[in-house]
Amino acid sequence: MMKLFSTTMPRPPMSMSTVLNPDAFLGSPRIWTPERNLAAWEEIYRLLEANFHQFGQAATLYIVCGIQGAGKSTWIGNNPDFFTEPAFVIDAALPAARHRARAMAFAAAHQLRAEAVWMDTPLEVALTRNAGRVEDERVSEAAIANVHTIFEEPSTEEGFAVVHRLTSHAH
Repeated sequence: MMKLFSTTMPRPPMSMSTVLNPDAFLGSPRIWTPERNLAAWEEIYRLLEANFHQFGQAATLYIVCGIQGAGKSTWIGNNPDFFTEPAFVIDAALPAARHRARAMAFAAAHQLRAEAVWMDTPLEVALTRNAGRVEDERVSEAAIANVHTIFEEPSTEEGFAVVHRLTSHAH
């Protein structure tokens, strides 16, 4: 069973597979500021630290990354059996190794297996998907283009046991 945390209800202990998306911690309506984004990430790492003991080294840390509009959240929701339980699933753009470094350091410090799921989606497809989102979930085209420009393929050199590259060309 996968659980996605919401900011509108108390956060229960993590289930066997838990999806952590920083957008869920930005409030409603979702308002992105650098300060709120930082606080959202701090909450994600606080939850990881607080709940790691439930599963110990048996857990796998998955980082599902790609540009905004790549289909990360949709793919996670449609493929819960992909994740070996127990699992912590981070659902976020995390475009460069430096953005993934803290999660990878957490995995290394706790001797967790880490896997990347890279949603490799063309910019045009992501922009089209983003345009179809409700206004509260829409990301600026400039922000998506910027993330596309700086995106670095996740690699085993970062510490991932495996990198799954999923391509999408459908709108």
